Amino acid sequence: MAVGQNVLRKEGYEKLTGAARYVDDIKLAGMLFGKTIRSTIARGRVTSIKFDPSYDWSTLVVADYRDIAGKNYVALIEDDQPLLVESEVRHYDEPILLIAAASKSELDTAARHIHIAYEELPPVLTIEQSLAAADLLYGTDNVFKRFLIGRGDVTEAFDRADVIVEGEYRVPHQEQLYIEPQGMIAIPGDGEMTVMGSMQCPYYVHKAIKQLFNLTDERAIVIQTTTGGGFGGKEEYPSMIAAHAALLAQKAQRPVKIVYERGEDIAATTKRHPGIIRHRTGVMRDGRLTASEIDFVLDGGAYVTLTPVVLSRGAIHALGPYRCDNVRIAARAVATNTPPNGAFRGFGAPQVTFAYEMQMEKIAAELGIDPLELRQINMLREGDITATGQRLTSSVGSEDVLNAAVERSGYWEKKQAIEAANALDEYQEKRRGIGLSFFFHGAGFTGSGEARMKAQAGVAVTSEGRARVLSGSTEIGQGTRTIFCQIVADELGVGFDDVEVEDPDTSRVPDSGPTVASRTTMVVGRVVQLAAREVKDKLLGFVGERFGEPEATLIAGRFAANGKHLASFDEIAREYIAQFGELRAYARYATPPEIEWDDDSYSGDAYPVYSWGAEVAEVEVDMDTYEVTCTKITTAQDIGRAIHPVLAAGQIEGGTLQAVGYGLFEELVWDKGRIVNNRLTNYIIPTSLDAPDMETIIVEKEYRNGPFGAKGVGELPMDGAAPALAAAVFNATGAFVGEIPITPERLQAALEKR
Repeated sequence: MAVGQNVLRKEGYEKLTGAARYVDDIKLAGMLFGKTIRSTIARGRVTSIKFDPSYDWSTLVVADYRDIAGKNYVALIEDDQPLLVESEVRHYDEPILLIAAASKSELDTAARHIHIAYEELPPVLTIEQSLAAADLLYGTDNVFKRFLIGRGDVTEAFDRADVIVEGEYRVPHQEQLYIEPQGMIAIPGDGEMTVMGSMQCPYYVHKAIKQLFNLTDERAIVIQTTTGGGFGGKEEYPSMIAAHAALLAQKAQRPVKIVYERGEDIAATTKRHPGIIRHRTGVMRDGRLTASEIDFVLDGGAYVTLTPVVLSRGAIHALGPYRCDNVRIAARAVATNTPPNGAFRGFGAPQVTFAYEMQMEKIAAELGIDPLELRQINMLREGDITATGQRLTSSVGSEDVLNAAVERSGYWEKKQAIEAANALDEYQEKRRGIGLSFFFHGAGFTGSGEARMKAQAGVAVTSEGRARVLSGSTEIGQGTRTIFCQIVADELGVGFDDVEVEDPDTSRVPDSGPTVASRTTMVVGRVVQLAAREVKDKLLGFVGERFGEPEATLIAGRFAANGKHLASFDEIAREYIAQFGELRAYARYATPPEIEWDDDSYSGDAYPVYSWGAEVAEVEVDMDTYEVTCTKITTAQDIGRAIHPVLAAGQIEGGTLQAVGYGLFEELVWDKGRIVNNRLTNYIIPTSLDAPDMETIIVEKEYRNGPFGAKGVGELPMDGAAPALAAAVFNATGAFVGEIPITPERLQAALEKR
């Protein structure tokens, strides 16, 4: 069996030996380099563009919006974001012009000879300014999207509550900071365009290139190169840079490569949405939640991008994994004159998780109940109903993860010891603290998304007798290639080394949907499993007729019947192909029939299943400098069957560390809509020296509709660390910090407010 084993990663050898080719490693004959000329204001209009007549422009290619044969927009949810500015500028660093030359140095020199003049307008830079709607950026009220989720009688429930607790929580932008910056190469052909580069979703780019040049499916070809991380940042943005490279390539009739420098990447590409979340909660003296009102507002930035999707997930998760029969959640996303925000690991859930978990801390303090006991009183269990009205019927690991994290961390014992030590000396230089968080994450697309997508994938058998996975899902460091091969090997009955994966190339693989939303293993992996099953059935039928053995089996690459070896997999595969031609099967994802969702009322089964997590964070706070050091995190996560336990643990540890950065360090500094700290030297993320001791517990509550019981794992680890850290700081210092990151300045302010 390959499933459940820590087999060698399929792409590991190439990466370790340096043989893997990232987009910047690729050199093509006659290739030019491209560069984007961007706006230097946050809001206004372009009044003139002047090219210095003293400069020799003859060796450069210049493209603007007039060179777009199709329509000037990035193909996504709404068609509001232009590929290149025509006149109106809506954020700093917005693309206006494209230039291409034979060398990067020539590009930099030429860029200094382009002069753009503007008529500036006052920018709208905050959520509060946007909601005031004194200046309209979008529609009649600046609201990109709104959702309302409601259950029960909230007014009556507040009337009978013993205590009402209110809280306001603020969460910041966060940069994905993948190791490899954004990059694309476009290659023009005879009535076609090929684009290759660093991306998560080849079929997003495919759609963008088709509409840009009015091409057919076959005439637009998109190929993923080895990709150095994505975290959502390479979900939608590659469509922009691919289109830019393709415009220049079309005009030059030569290949063009654009690779962003780090500063440009941080300044111009999408980020995690910042937000403001207000909670009003009615509770009984015994800790039971009776009513909850939540107002959730996100800053979408200058254009819609994927904001509705992020807002939707945040709204659905806003109450958290808690039982409350009377709920009203109002969610809005607004426009501002900052670079558009987009997908980022967890999209929407980390923002609301910080808020609902800190609200639980606040309620516990108000009632004088331990925060752990409050969560145990209200946690969702099997049979309970979520905020959208979904009854949880199976694979509910809520109690398991909370118990595991508490027991393994020694939460009770450490908490008593820490509080006793802190009480002995109020003025000690360093104070320790311990805090916890409890969270859940819906796996796959929200609501009817998977039903509309109908993800497709396939399995082919080569003439050499090897199985090959055909899928548009991409490897971005998370282990897609390895896991798909494990699933196919076990379903088909062959060895792990006998399975390979076709490169994500839209001319060779079907559209499996985007590589997002913790859906690759659970949803696409299931489709791959079904395709492998069909291939196996074909071969078993063939062997049955060939040997007169209708009950033949295929195990470990060998066909057998009645204890007798009949033939090997590759022998039968070659024979089948020689007789019937190619051997392949495709399958599509079908939403489980029991899942019902109403898009109009935003109620019902929001996700086919949830993953569950609990985290205990331990901190040390320097009371002179107000620096917070995370010393240990114990995390327990229910992800269903772990197809590859080491890869799953790696996902959990990486996501948790990213969440430590979200909670303690990562903060963009803005000046009139421009990001000031767009370097690795001044945008601070956790390094290996900041990584706490981490203990990871994988809980396997299997999901019957996932491949071999697997659920999603990619995003859940991003949700829990920030609130657990804030709770630990509260435990250590008594300072309640309702805004992250918990910088020394914020902690000092919170201490002074006590």
